[in-house]
Amino acid sequence: METGSGVSNGSGPGHEKAENHLSAEDLSEMLAAGTKEVHEKAENTQFVKDFLRGRIRKELFKLGAVALYHTYTAMEEEIERNKDHPHFAPLYFPAELHRHDALARDLEYFYGPEWKSQVTCSEATQRYVDRIHQVGREDPVLLVAHAYTRYMGDLSGGQVLRKVAQRALKLPPTGEGLEFYQFDAIHSAKAFKQLYRSRMNELDLDMETKKKLVEEAVKAFHFNMEVFEELEEIGKTIQEDVLDAGMSVHGEMGGDISKCPYYSAKMAASGGTAYVGQLVMAALRHPTGQVLVATWFAALAGLAAWYLM
Repeated sequence: METGSGVSNGSGPGHEKAENHLSAEDLSEMLAAGTKEVHEKAENTQFVKDFLRGRIRKELFKLGAVALYHTYTAMEEEIERNKDHPHFAPLYFPAELHRHDALARDLEYFYGPEWKSQVTCSEATQRYVDRIHQVGREDPVLLVAHAYTRYMGDLSGGQVLRKVAQRALKLPPTGEGLEFYQFDAIHSAKAFKQLYRSRMNELDLDMETKKKLVEEAVKAFHFNMEVFEELEEIGKTIQEDVLDAGMSVHGEMGGDISKCPYYSAKMAASGGTAYVGQLVMAALRHPTGQVLVATWFAALAGLAAWYLM
């Protein structure tokens, strides 16, 4: 189904720039090249490696959702504040993308009706939140980097993993606890991502501003790594039994990166049906490990989006 059906902010995919007409000066291409190194660093943090091995504590899953809630609350407050800004207005899709309300419902499911009194914004997440508010107030065009990283990552990785997370956590089939991953107003994730990228590439930005956006994207990835490291430290203090799905990392795969579930997620994000099938099969074999990828590790799906979008 074409994204134009139900898209609230203007026209559909008919206005996209064809894939083979992208240039090195397009913002999406600059972001892909400019974030390659930090992407590799993020993928190799110990916390992420443990995720890829399929080792998880349920409490960390919940804390990851808390971090996402505070991150999206800040980002969507600033998006609302700047929704008419000429450098952000074409990317304003609240009905399709905004995640604050969905995350609030997920946290109510996990923590109960008094969830707000039970959760706090961690130090690492607060630094991320503070930066988002700062750019929203002082230089709103930089919100493009934060919004693109987060939302495109959610659409790239979260959709394939939602059912697997539901199975591994024994969550209700009606979707409670995983509403974050459900984008009811988007009928084709691939088409919507193409539309979003096209809108971004058509923003009237000079080269200096594009370079600033790349720098901001790198900062966003560093904030994500700080959250990973913080969760890793918290995990050391949790006595809850570790759920181990026995998943290997790259070094234990005989050099075949295609066996890595994250690599499969990146290929699935590009629309390759063969890799979608590969990811689903890997998920079925290692449900607990995929639950991890489906929580805060959705940020790494955002990293993949820099290459594919």
